[in-house]
Amino acid sequence: MVEFTIPGAPVAQGRPRAGKNRYGKTVMYDPAASRNYKKQVKLIAQQHAPKKPLEGPLNVFIVVHRPMPKSFSKQHRKQAEAGIIRPKTKPDNTNYAKGIEDAMNGVIYKDDSMIVDLIVSKFYSEVPRVEVQVTELEVG
Repeated sequence: MVEFTIPGAPVAQGRPRAGKNRYGKTVMYDPAASRNYKKQVKLIAQQHAPKKPLEGPLNVFIVVHRPMPKSFSKQHRKQAEAGIIRPKTKPDNTNYAKGIEDAMNGVIYKDDSMIVDLIVSKFYSEVPRVEVQVTELEVG
């Protein structure tokens, strides 16, 4: 099992952008915020990586702790910290997961296509972060 925490506000995978290279050819690229977040996730994942990337079927659990909205009253903050009030606004869970999955490619596991179970949860927190757990399924 591999577990790690990504400190700071989570960043969802942005839509790919199109541009032209110096030869006039159209190229697709990640928005800067997504690209930078993936680099941060990859650096943290490398510190927790197994000796060789996992190669079996994988379970991945991602818990996103979004920053608490400034408009929340003390009562709402307390309820949000307890998990009673949860984010139901954009960005959606799959956009958070995609960037994190991509960043772990070749580091934690050989390829993100090996993920057979993916659970992503969103919460509010005074301490924004993302908690990641990757477990290789027992085969046999």
